[in-house]
Amino acid sequence: MARIAPSDFKKALAVGRPPNIQGLFPNSNALLVSGKFIDLAMLAKGKSICMAANGRNTFVIRGALRAAQRANATLIIEIAKSEGGVDAYCPINYWNMARTVDALCNEMDISVPVAIHADHYGIKNQKDILTAKTEIPSMFDAGITSIAIDASHMPDADNLLASLELNPFVPEWAGLETEVGEIKGKDGLSTKEEALFLIQGLNAHGVFPNWIALNNGTTHGIEASDQGIQVELTAEIHEALTPYNVSGAQHGTSGNSSDRLRQIAQKTRTTKANVATALQMISWGLEVNDYGNAILDANGGFIKVKDQGMSEEMWAQMQAYAESKGWKGGNYKKLNLPFESRLLAQPREIRERMAHRVERFVYNMLVNVLNAQDTAELAIDLILKTASHDPGPKARRIENPDEWTPAKIAERAKAIDADKGPKGNFED
Repeated sequence: MARIAPSDFKKALAVGRPPNIQGLFPNSNALLVSGKFIDLAMLAKGKSICMAANGRNTFVIRGALRAAQRANATLIIEIAKSEGGVDAYCPINYWNMARTVDALCNEMDISVPVAIHADHYGIKNQKDILTAKTEIPSMFDAGITSIAIDASHMPDADNLLASLELNPFVPEWAGLETEVGEIKGKDGLSTKEEALFLIQGLNAHGVFPNWIALNNGTTHGIEASDQGIQVELTAEIHEALTPYNVSGAQHGTSGNSSDRLRQIAQKTRTTKANVATALQMISWGLEVNDYGNAILDANGGFIKVKDQGMSEEMWAQMQAYAESKGWKGGNYKKLNLPFESRLLAQPREIRERMAHRVERFVYNMLVNVLNAQDTAELAIDLILKTASHDPGPKARRIENPDEWTPAKIAERAKAIDADKGPKGNFED
């Protein structure tokens, strides 16, 4: 396995960190980079996907960083708005994530490039757009290097218009993700028509996302069905988007088998895969299958594996707390915030086994499922080649902006025939 030469790492550290990272951490040896470099590194290897690990707790971040270092792989550490926004249920949030990652990278001598991604920054109405004009800059001030502007909860025209309105608040050097179709499982699957509408409209105005996320059949959280990712649908949409040079972002991987994720890597243009619930469960020491989906007992409860993850006494405390709040199943995620300090106060050997369990799982996914090993040096090569923190856009404008005015966007959207699925609050 090739490794990064110390001299190349030092050069990349000097030129590859974006301005916000340099300003926040002037003496750091952590190579925190734009998400653009991560996407390009995966494309350079081919049929390779970077794990975007949702850092719901410190143990997940620690374990994922160690695994990436072992695999010589690039990594994205992310948190979604529901997890780490102003009403967060996790201790890691948009405003402290970069500091946590930077500190852990320096502590553990991590030399692989890492992007700090604000995932699912959800926009559901005009009030959210107004708030975003303050919040998005504040997040980049705090060290975010990549963002997903997710207005997929809105009608197609409003999704596109909101994305265009908020783009000036995202630095040009930052990685950018867009989304079409809320993540609703088998309902409201995305279509080529919807995806093309969004990407073409952005392209006409000089906005070139690195990634597009689709509703391609998956869900967030614990997956109870075997519906999973629709590989052929994903490949079909990605193929239609080829002229616009946008990669795919795969959400909700926790409920999908390793074989299906390998198919996504081999058959689609996906370069980013989000893993959230699985890593939380694994860090806690709960029983999961080979791809991280929680295994439940006959009563629908979680199964704690003895002497793995947190202590049995701590798990009993968490269960009692959840019961007092009426939390079951997926709502156990809300335990992250009130229990982080208690988990960090456990003996060292227990803290270590929590992180080590994540490390083992992430390493296996990086090497044996996502084909991400040895992408770290590819990202560093790209940084050295550009001698900059910004490799520039990977697409060019091919759409006529005169055909994508707000009035024409509204008119075009009326012609889209798509099933959006059931209405409701589909939390990210």
